Amino acid sequence: MPPTDKARRPPNLRQRSTLAGEAAAAAAEVETALDHPVDPTAAAFFDVDNTVMQGASIFHLARGLHRRDFFTTRDILAAAWKQAYFRVVGVEDPDHIAETRNSALSFIAGHTVDELEELGEEIFDETMAHRIWPGTRALAQLHLDEGQRVWLVTAAPIEIARIIARRLGLTGAMGTVSEHVDGVYTGRLVGDLLHGPAKAEAIRALAAREGLDLSRCSAYSDSFNDLPMLSLVGDPVAINPDARLRAHARAQGWRVRDYRTGRKAARAGLAVGAVAGAVTGTVAAGVALRGRRH
Repeated sequence: MPPTDKARRPPNLRQRSTLAGEAAAAAAEVETALDHPVDPTAAAFFDVDNTVMQGASIFHLARGLHRRDFFTTRDILAAAWKQAYFRVVGVEDPDHIAETRNSALSFIAGHTVDELEELGEEIFDETMAHRIWPGTRALAQLHLDEGQRVWLVTAAPIEIARIIARRLGLTGAMGTVSEHVDGVYTGRLVGDLLHGPAKAEAIRALAAREGLDLSRCSAYSDSFNDLPMLSLVGDPVAINPDARLRAHARAQGWRVRDYRTGRKAARAGLAVGAVAGAVTGTVAAGVALRGRRH
């Protein structure tokens, strides 16, 4: 029997977001969670880039990997070209869209999970540890001190998200899940990047698994793109917010915390504007390569 139109139809954005969220929740590891949390139904969820850490974690990871010849300039330029072509031409071919989406982390294809995790530990020490915002770190610690669990929720690869969570003494992390077979990356994503609606799906799945009451949970982010995650919990907080999130938070009466100086805030706003229209992994890696060339 030939496949039906429904069977041939590629998954839509909602389906990909759900799959990405469920995959992230399933991959979330409890690193240093309390065996018996004092407050087991409440938890906190933190975005990473510009919320916990100055800048984009995938940028620092990609730059560190390139310096270690983890991938070639040709690899990342090919991925960047696919992203740029899709955004400029605006083609709607499902196969091309799928290829473009997967190219975000295609440069890890053929490498092993162990290799990426080992290098990720080194790169964290070199370029990420000193970029953690002390104020946000203190907020996370407050939740831990209250006997609540704390998870990172980020579009960065789950492997680097776990490293950051473990180094900060947090409960665990949810991030973009890349497909791997026998410990070797295929270069394809499971579902989609953990971005926007996918983060909310991941939190819902984790809450169901862990018995969390989302009305008693907190979420922290710098980006309006994380509105689905922030709106899901009872205590949303804007950290180093972009202009749209700041305005929305004020209108809703949400807490706002900004740990940047005026100059840093301005630079961050320019940087966010420059990369907002592109997929996180490819743009960050492309910028890293451009910086290396100059």
